[in-house]
Amino acid sequence: MEPKLFIATKAFILHKGKVLILREAGSYQDGSNVGRFDLPGGRLKPGERFDEALRREVGEETGLSVQIGGPIAVNEWRPIVREEQWQIVGIFFACTSEDDGVRLSEDHDAFKWIDPVTFREHGLIENLYPVFEAYLKK
Repeated sequence: MEPKLFIATKAFILHKGKVLILREAGSYQDGSNVGRFDLPGGRLKPGERFDEALRREVGEETGLSVQIGGPIAVNEWRPIVREEQWQIVGIFFACTSEDDGVRLSEDHDAFKWIDPVTFREHGLIENLYPVFEAYLKK
């Protein structure tokens, strides 16, 4: 079966030296990592600019407004979603937020602001490890 290809933008949101992570809820229809923590963001809609997609996804998932900086990393993952093989190419951007008042969507059931150095201690999806490592090398 040929995978469905998607492009995603993901936000490495910093506020006062901490990074926001979100835990995937069991109610998320396109979920493949229930109970694990991820970064905010998601797939682009056809014709949508990458920065508009990132702002939209962050707003939907967290209620935050962000300032988008440069890319930190590019990664790829291949989940099986609703019995389909997906291929997602994700571009991770450094972002900042003036606010830390998160309002979660139905797709997530918890959030944390973490010290990026401690990323291995928080139940992250493994494909995020290279992103945190790239950020910490800067």
